[in-house]
Amino acid sequence: MMKKRVAILGATGAVGQEFLLSLENHPWFEVTQLAASERSAGKKYIDAIRDPNSGIIKWQVGGDVPKYARDMMVTSIDQVKVSDLDLVFSAVESDAARDIETKFAKDIPVVSTSSAYRYEEDVPILIPGINDDHVELIEAQKKNRNWKGYVLPLPNCTTTGLAITMKPLYDTYGAKKVIMTSMQAISGAGRSPGVSALDVTDNLIPYIPKEEGKVRVETAKILGKLKDGKIIPADIRVSCTCTRVPVIDGHTESVFVETSKTAKLDDVKHTISEFSDHISVTGLPSAPKDYLVVHEDPTRPQPRIDRQINDGMTTSIGRLEEDTIFDNGVKYVLFSHNKKMGSAKGAVLLAEMLYKKGKI
Repeated sequence: MMKKRVAILGATGAVGQEFLLSLENHPWFEVTQLAASERSAGKKYIDAIRDPNSGIIKWQVGGDVPKYARDMMVTSIDQVKVSDLDLVFSAVESDAARDIETKFAKDIPVVSTSSAYRYEEDVPILIPGINDDHVELIEAQKKNRNWKGYVLPLPNCTTTGLAITMKPLYDTYGAKKVIMTSMQAISGAGRSPGVSALDVTDNLIPYIPKEEGKVRVETAKILGKLKDGKIIPADIRVSCTCTRVPVIDGHTESVFVETSKTAKLDDVKHTISEFSDHISVTGLPSAPKDYLVVHEDPTRPQPRIDRQINDGMTTSIGRLEEDTIFDNGVKYVLFSHNKKMGSAKGAVLLAEMLYKKGKI
């Protein structure tokens, strides 16, 4: 089978590097173009990520620079040859992403980790296996904007774990209120000010700008219903407090859920297990063996342990109990890998789902 030709925009950054790892030896996609800023253009990839002063290779993710990418030439984003591509993965920072993704979506599909298009009425926020039916909104988007392609963004990485764990609860028990506190890894902040080593060591930062609003809006949109070319947000109220903690990778969240129907513990465990066993993405190259895992051990999930499960693509649940504050409801702790399922590898899984559905 002929592999689909893909480009990575923002290839030298941390998310771009995760894309390179996720696409190494991929059976369906071949990376044929790498693009970054003008500063990196015209260099071999290995030189584009080399510090000009120290000579140190600034590889920010696990493992080594994939061999296939080391000697690839990096172009500026303006020099990407769209006619030679089937798909673009965008790891561009949100400030620049809007214009860049618009340019490419006029001709080809764009799968993005940025927030630039998340809140547009004709743009779904997709998590493969959770709201696959929202893919059909692509046709409305293309028609509305007179595009040949489209833009499909992932959710905020904090939303990802919450929406995944909420889906079986919302569908089966009518989850209607959620109270969540996140304990988010420092890698989720990139290299922005306010989370330097001195800031976060022996500390907890109790505020992440704009994060809580994103989680509220995105969760309702993801769990909503597609009707008449629009997404009707789920009738669910989310209150959250998002914090930064001294963990390198992986977001942990403490969640309380009020449900419309009685949610007995054994029934909830069975519901989650059945949902995971019959997840729609089973068999796709990047899909985990276990989409959701419920731990009986009360000390799990833990970032250092659970980030390794299925290369970060499994969402872990622990401390699952019936709640005593609500008449009906449960509480639990979840763990989701912000740099894997919540970022580049989740975007690759989304592209696989699109390919399987004939959208690429």
